[in-house]
Amino acid sequence: MTWQTTRFQIDLRRPQVMGIVNVTPDSFSDGGQHATTLAALRHCEQLVRDGADLLDIGGESTRPGAAPLSVQDELARVLPVIAGALSLGVPLSVDTYKPQVMQAALDLGADIINDVWALRWRAPGDALTGSQVVADHPNCGVCLMHMHREPQTMQVQPMQGDVVPQVLSFLKHSAHDLQGLGVEKSRILLDPGIGFGKTVAQNFALLQRQRELCAAGYPLLAGWSRKSSLAGMVPPGAAPLSAQERLAPSLAAALLAAERGAAVLRVHDVRETVQALQVLRAITSMP
Repeated sequence: MTWQTTRFQIDLRRPQVMGIVNVTPDSFSDGGQHATTLAALRHCEQLVRDGADLLDIGGESTRPGAAPLSVQDELARVLPVIAGALSLGVPLSVDTYKPQVMQAALDLGADIINDVWALRWRAPGDALTGSQVVADHPNCGVCLMHMHREPQTMQVQPMQGDVVPQVLSFLKHSAHDLQGLGVEKSRILLDPGIGFGKTVAQNFALLQRQRELCAAGYPLLAGWSRKSSLAGMVPPGAAPLSAQERLAPSLAAALLAAERGAAVLRVHDVRETVQALQVLRAITSMP
């Protein structure tokens, strides 16, 4: 199976490691560390040296409660980083939900649109949609994510009931609608949205039953890295793990996701994830 993107056909026979590049001052895990263009580009270079197969560049935090960012500010953060990272020889994904940012990033040469809103968001008074931007592009890749409500409210009123069929139905319909606009299935990746409007138990249900999501016939992205659901992986009575202390459970979740069929692992800790995947490949038939 391959994932068609602007410049690359990505071989998904083995899990691809997507390195996270947050060009933000307020991301939940590493906000501020790579907030300048120079710092972000140095981080891109380091992630590629560490073994990242592709990079995911984002200029706006979508953590629970995060405040929205203007189009102009987001463009100012991400476009210089995209321009500088195009020469690194790996596919570039842009983590954005704004159609104007999608268009500018693709015009610059980005390979993939990674949208937490699954192309549903549009600016008030603006007719441009993310679906139109992606459909009008000849071959960019796209990742459609499930999010319950929006960042400001998703954890205030999380989902109820059995989360797996609800997430699966949403993702299948989103992919079907995009194909109806002429986007080839080979361009589409799906993301169940770990932590986006789900309880801890629901997040782990999505991991436990991930094969049900893969059965929809689309490659799947797993984004467990440093998520708050992993904070409780401590002995009884111990303090919850901070975001920076969640490496071990992040690696465990990543390996379980890969074993259950995830095609792309979106992670902060690229070097360690690459090493963990080498252990998995050593005992399986994975390429």
